[in-house]
Amino acid sequence: MRGSSWNVLWRAAVLLCAVAACARKAEPPPAAVPEVPVVEVAQKDVPVGMELVGQLSGFEDVQIRARVAGYLASIDYREGSKVKKGDLLFTIDDLPFRAALSQAQATLATAQSNLAKSDLDVKRYTPLAAARAVPQADLDNAIAAQRAGRSQVEAQRAAVEEARLNLGYTRIASPVSGIAGRAEHKVGDLVGPGVTLLTTVSALDPIRVSVNITESDYLRFAKPIADAAKEKENRTSDARLELADGSTYPQKGKLLFVDRAVDPTTGTLRVDLGFPNPDALLRPGQYGKLKFTSEVRKGALLVPQRAVQEIQGTYFVYVVGEGDKVETRKVKPGPRVGDQWLIEDGLKAGDRAIVAGAQRLKDGMVVRPVAPSAPQAAAEGK
Repeated sequence: MRGSSWNVLWRAAVLLCAVAACARKAEPPPAAVPEVPVVEVAQKDVPVGMELVGQLSGFEDVQIRARVAGYLASIDYREGSKVKKGDLLFTIDDLPFRAALSQAQATLATAQSNLAKSDLDVKRYTPLAAARAVPQADLDNAIAAQRAGRSQVEAQRAAVEEARLNLGYTRIASPVSGIAGRAEHKVGDLVGPGVTLLTTVSALDPIRVSVNITESDYLRFAKPIADAAKEKENRTSDARLELADGSTYPQKGKLLFVDRAVDPTTGTLRVDLGFPNPDALLRPGQYGKLKFTSEVRKGALLVPQRAVQEIQGTYFVYVVGEGDKVETRKVKPGPRVGDQWLIEDGLKAGDRAIVAGAQRLKDGMVVRPVAPSAPQAAAEGK
């Protein structure tokens, strides 16, 4: 009996140990400390500028329109070719205008003949009226006819000049040197004055680049813009133009124009720059990035743009502080410099800024800072 009791007790003890061991196995392992990629906040002298998207247009874009109504007789230039000021572009059928000129000249000749007769009547009636050989009314009528004849001659001279001008308008020449676009109408089309666009001639050297800057950016750059605008020779600036293929245009730009007022609908101010374009590489309608430097910030603090978070207009950066704990720093960002962001307040040189994984972080969390991976480092320009 005692042996049975001992066996029962031994089995119970073994069972309890097994249960305890299973309980120990079921306990979760301690959580691993998460790794976060960090970069040190850099401090260096930084040139600060702007990067704006600009649209290109001709220095002069002149729309060529018909000034008289008629049928297009010929197109006298090659579309897309260079033309000089005064080169013939279009010819309108001039036969009706030659006829109108001839008719106006004939009417003028008739008016001149009538005036000559009136002059003779006045010359003849003047001594006769003085001698009371003819009534004074005859002389008065002759003088009135003479005055009317002079007015008629002047009117007909104006008609002849108008007819001559209209005849000249049938030959449409380029008012500027540049590149002529495609012809909007073909030979035989009926064209009319004012509304009929025939083509556009663009003066391309220099070419105009237009950008719109915000009020805040204008205030930052007001002095350099004003200094450049005051110089009579319109000095070359350090503005550079990056083209659509990523290449940088070799010529530097010059300030051409600063608009008189900020557009109230967009809150921007238009600024135009001119770039030499001797080979006509740049064409109207293209877009490019305009880059220029306004100042050099001494000892500026830089962090990758990916490290800066923004919520409802408030900017902050996660940093790894003492004990490798996460801290949230409210920052005041300045201008962007490439893929970096200049921080004006909230960080100091040597701070370790977290550049990825911010969505799973919170203050006080212990992390293990590591260097960014190769793709991250490449994205941050490392």
